[in-house]
Amino acid sequence: MRTTVIIIGAGHAGLAMSRCLTDHAIDHVVFERGEVANSWKTERWDSLRLLTPNWMSRLPDYRYTGDDPDGYRTMPETIAFLERYAEVSAAPVQTHTTVTSVRRCDDGYMVATHQGNWHCRAVVLASGACNIASVPAFAEAVPSTVATLTSMTYRHPSQLEEGGVLVVGASASGIQIADEIHRSGRPVTLAVGEHVRAPRVYRGRDIQWWMDVVGIFDERYDDLENLSRARRLPSIQLVGSAARRTLDLNALTAMGVKLVGRLAGICDGKAQFAGSLRNMCTLADLKMDRLLNTIDTWAATNGFDNEIDPPYRFPATQVDASPSLGIHLHSGEIRTLIWATGYRPDYSWLDVPVFDLRGRIRHNGGVVDAPGMYVIGLPVLRCRRSTFIDGAGNDARYLSAHLASYLDSGNATREGSRPGLLLDRALVLDGHADRHIYDPGVLL
Repeated sequence: MRTTVIIIGAGHAGLAMSRCLTDHAIDHVVFERGEVANSWKTERWDSLRLLTPNWMSRLPDYRYTGDDPDGYRTMPETIAFLERYAEVSAAPVQTHTTVTSVRRCDDGYMVATHQGNWHCRAVVLASGACNIASVPAFAEAVPSTVATLTSMTYRHPSQLEEGGVLVVGASASGIQIADEIHRSGRPVTLAVGEHVRAPRVYRGRDIQWWMDVVGIFDERYDDLENLSRARRLPSIQLVGSAARRTLDLNALTAMGVKLVGRLAGICDGKAQFAGSLRNMCTLADLKMDRLLNTIDTWAATNGFDNEIDPPYRFPATQVDASPSLGIHLHSGEIRTLIWATGYRPDYSWLDVPVFDLRGRIRHNGGVVDAPGMYVIGLPVLRCRRSTFIDGAGNDARYLSAHLASYLDSGNATREGSRPGLLLDRALVLDGHADRHIYDPGVLL
């Protein structure tokens, strides 16, 4: 079977790319191993809400139109949003079609699936960045008496045994899971490594409204001083809730959650924690204050001060004078350990030499280091906004135009050469002007 382009993955990024390829009249098919929005349906805990406000769900020719733009969608609402997008955009999705191999051939790619083989001229990798839970190698040393889960397999507190829970990781997933489990009546210990602290609301506006209007989300990947670090940056400590509450380490401590340092290893059944907890928290506090300074400067410069609440600062993160450096997992104090240590993509089916020494795809803003191959849906792909649903539209517009130029020319066009550079630096979401009015190191 043949088509011009194959998109692998029918999440928000794959569907956005499909919509843009349709606008270019490019024949294509979208392969999805499960159903549309499969990861949202099968790999998220029950109470999870999006961290971004509803108005930040803007895809090509589609956006949120409900009566709660400042709310945060539940998982069922998110799934319905994406299913409706696939329907209204008439995306040519083939569900329950697992890709088993992608190989280069003379005039394109051979894509093998468990339902047959396909030939295409170009491939778009849209399978996402969160396919496999990332856990350290020493996870194998957890005693068998302690149940282990990841943020992909955790669903709700009732699936856990009674007793203490150790949550490893204090980014968005870790703090939300720790909060929910503690509220269920189980004692929770949270192992804290590097994290990004921010208030849910600042000066009366959602923090992500500020990051949008100030221009932080629109900083391009090729303007970042340390792109690799930006792409590895932990997700901000935020929670989507009707009360728009701030859920940071101080809030968890006030509830009774115990904070310890980064889980450094497990030896003879003892979990060993790094002694860097205070330093990690101090660094996160400094970065948050730098972000708030940037917001205050923008508000003052743009004559916005009189329309919003006055500036203020949040208390420093409170840390015990001598936090615990270890817990004996054989003691029974901890009955469950949950790894909230992030995710990584799964490209085990990609048989094309496009990986760096760390197993990451080599690409330049989504243009992969192989003729006619593209990737979309990764953090900071083309700008900071790429990390969210809200960024897929701009990425898809650029990459689909680049792909169209590639097909027209019959040659791979690298970004930076003028032929094929159909979209330029001024392209920002929905045509807004390019805005970079902030300290480029604010989140680094």
